[in-house]
Amino acid sequence: MTVDEAARVPVVIVGAGPVGVTAALLLARRGVRSVVLERHRDVYPLPRAVASDDEIHRILQAAGVGEEFAAISRPAQGLRLLDARHRVMAEFRRTEHGHHGYPQTSMFDQPELERVLRDALAGRPESQLRGGVEVTGIGPASTGPVRVTYRDGTGDHELWADAVLGCDGANSLTREAIGGVWEDLRFEERWKVIDVDTTGPVRCWEGVDQVCDRARPATFMRVSENRYRWEFRLGEGQETVRELIAPWLPPSYDGDFDVVRETEYTFRARVADRWRSGRVFLLGDAAHLTPPFIGQGLCSGLRDAYNLTWKLTRVLQQDGDERLLDTYESERKPHARHVVRLAVAMGWAMTGGQDGAAAFRRRALAAACRIPGLTELAGRDLSPPLTAGPLVRRGARRRLPGTHCPQPWVSVDGRPTRLDEALGDSFTVLTASDPAPSLTALAHSLGIRALCVADLGDDGTLAAWLRAGRADAVLLRPDRIVMDVLPAGSHDFTSTAAWASLLHTTRSPVPSARTAPKSLLRSTTR
Repeated sequence: MTVDEAARVPVVIVGAGPVGVTAALLLARRGVRSVVLERHRDVYPLPRAVASDDEIHRILQAAGVGEEFAAISRPAQGLRLLDARHRVMAEFRRTEHGHHGYPQTSMFDQPELERVLRDALAGRPESQLRGGVEVTGIGPASTGPVRVTYRDGTGDHELWADAVLGCDGANSLTREAIGGVWEDLRFEERWKVIDVDTTGPVRCWEGVDQVCDRARPATFMRVSENRYRWEFRLGEGQETVRELIAPWLPPSYDGDFDVVRETEYTFRARVADRWRSGRVFLLGDAAHLTPPFIGQGLCSGLRDAYNLTWKLTRVLQQDGDERLLDTYESERKPHARHVVRLAVAMGWAMTGGQDGAAAFRRRALAAACRIPGLTELAGRDLSPPLTAGPLVRRGARRRLPGTHCPQPWVSVDGRPTRLDEALGDSFTVLTASDPAPSLTALAHSLGIRALCVADLGDDGTLAAWLRAGRADAVLLRPDRIVMDVLPAGSHDFTSTAAWASLLHTTRSPVPSARTAPKSLLRSTTR
């Protein structure tokens, strides 16, 4: 096949929502060029996603907008379950100092996040966003160049890409192009979503309320200084907005009250049966639909982007092993399915569902929440470890593989710096004590660094984490997932022979591992 080099780009991304633009930024910071195709000319102005967790803030840090996101978001205290009379049944507290170095839950306005992401992308010469275009065809989805056709005001065009990322939402053309279909996880409900700006005395706490009322289940949260979000499951009645939110306002209140958005959604739970064909991949809502009850829909999409982009970079920039790309779906699909099922379970428990067992479930939930320590445990982390695979060497009594390394502040040249910025964008061996010569030799052969946590100057978090995981060392992937461990008292990683060939590359990373951390330090040192 002859391809016009002028129309050839390494990566085409279909869709410029938060997932697509974050993927473009992650690729650009690793030197991979991309073209992003988007049907809207500008940021879609209406609010949608409003909550994220600390893992997502860490991903945005990797994309270069961590501080900017902190400036437009606000920490939330967690989630409360209320009964029909708005009495607190259970409270799941979230801390401002999470495992990833950020508040465990943050509230934000999606259009503001998209503006931050697009502004950052505009400063990256490696990526170009083409708005106001309609993608008309994708394929063939083979291992060779993939043809993408699109239409704009000047006519029809085509691009040829080494990889195509479908971030084009629930009605994805990309999913259709690879022959993917939805697997229905048996949850579908109609809800009304209302966003309001008001300076009125709205009764709330700094977190999310779930009203467990079979007759009128609802979700309520304060999003920003004067912005509030209500969600109500649709019933038979036709109440007005004022009638629906009356329990949260004084009866006599008649001050300012601006309804920013009032719309109806069908909340569904679905996972695509396939996420990849050749070099065409699905991400975000194109691959999974998550009910909003635990605020994880957008979070799962950004995890997709983080998981795929470092692997794609190694394949496209460094002649890395093509088998790395096979691990995208095998790692992300089970994780996303788990999160979707958790959201469904939480939703049914909170709203009472629609069957005769609803009252029993609510009583059982209330009883469970009275068990000492259970609500604290349930509120810790909604993101499970990755399942075992070529890049996650899990086994019996190994706690750390598949989980994230914590991100404390460390010291670099006497300056406090977030751990990820100090590590740079590469594999890293972290050791509890000075690395043995054999470990240093292994790291050298792989072209990665071996660092003793005692030399990083943190507050002891990393040493305590290794000790709790019964490990003398860990091998961290570029996305800070633990790939393998050196068990306490051992002399080698558990599965070096299994993963060594996967990490082999024939070219150096771009930009070099030596210069990247220096440039990142300047933006994150506090």
